[in-house]
Amino acid sequence: MKKTIPVEEGDYYLTPEGYRCFTEQYHLKRGYCCKSGCRHCPYGYDKKTDRFKS
Repeated sequence: MKKTIPVEEGDYYLTPEGYRCFTEQYHLKRGYCCKSGCRHCPYGYDKKTDRFKS
């Protein structure tokens, strides 16, 4: 079971469409890549190739 990370100020922003977009700050706090192709992924994951950029 994955632990719950409390969401704090600066962890996300709302897009013009009204979606939450998690920031690099949140991803680093979480500590792993979810392989969803997140816009601000600090781990370098590319969803199109299913690989991590080196």
